[in-house]
Amino acid sequence: MSYVNGEEILPDELLCEIRKYYRGGLIYIPPQEKRNQWGTKTPTKKLLEKRNQEICQKKNNGSTIKELMEEYHLAYDTIKKIVYH
Repeated sequence: MSYVNGEEILPDELLCEIRKYYRGGLIYIPPQEKRNQWGTKTPTKKLLEKRNQEICQKKNNGSTIKELMEEYHLAYDTIKKIVYH
């Protein structure tokens, strides 16, 4: 992303007002539209939630963490976080 000199695009009054708060350097002005939350555009979030529910259910039904690690190809700490969350 390249920068644009504020003097080229902003009115003088606005530049003076900005200088009251910040003098020199670069300022990033984010767009007004809100960003989507993670997982809202793809089914990944729902799939992971479903998988995690299955893991919890299997643990409650007697599966060991080692068995769950092998079945879901996840690390020990990951299974623990899911089960004991």
